[in-house]
Amino acid sequence: MTPVIFHTATTLNGFLADDADSLEWLFATPGADEAEQDFSAFLETVGVLVMGSTTYEWVVEHEDLIAHPEKWTEIYGDRVTWVFTSRALPRIDGADVRFATGAVSSEWPQLQAAAADRAVWIVGGGDLAGQFADAGLLSEIRVSLAPATLPSGRPLLPRRIGPDRLHLESVARAGQFAELRYSVRPT
Repeated sequence: MTPVIFHTATTLNGFLADDADSLEWLFATPGADEAEQDFSAFLETVGVLVMGSTTYEWVVEHEDLIAHPEKWTEIYGDRVTWVFTSRALPRIDGADVRFATGAVSSEWPQLQAAAADRAVWIVGGGDLAGQFADAGLLSEIRVSLAPATLPSGRPLLPRRIGPDRLHLESVARAGQFAELRYSVRPT
């Protein structure tokens, strides 16, 4: 089966972004460059990207992709990307971005076909990863814990996934980050 991996970074208290959807806390973390070194190896295993509308909007704005669409390929390569959204979002020239409004299970056959023999990477957000977990499609969570806390923000995974479904596969250190990898059993 095509692996579906939620690979992300979070604060110690479980927030992906602050209340304004900013990741400045992440980029301010010492050792972030060292943590990114292993990322290119992970990206080579990925055939399809999946993200929610907030994540997509943040990437488009943060990287100024409307004015500089070539940056998309520099970051993600030529991988197909699905954006799950309920609203109209800007397109990036030259990027194969597909917008979906339905349930993740409805899009799964197309995602799986596009991924071929590679993984589906849930870039963000936490609720979208939760939807894949609810559908029994999430196979792995890779989370890098940063030495930071936020008083509030976007939660890592706003779902209950019990210890009967999660199995710790590995723990590693990358700079100031602790990287945890969990396999997820389907419901």
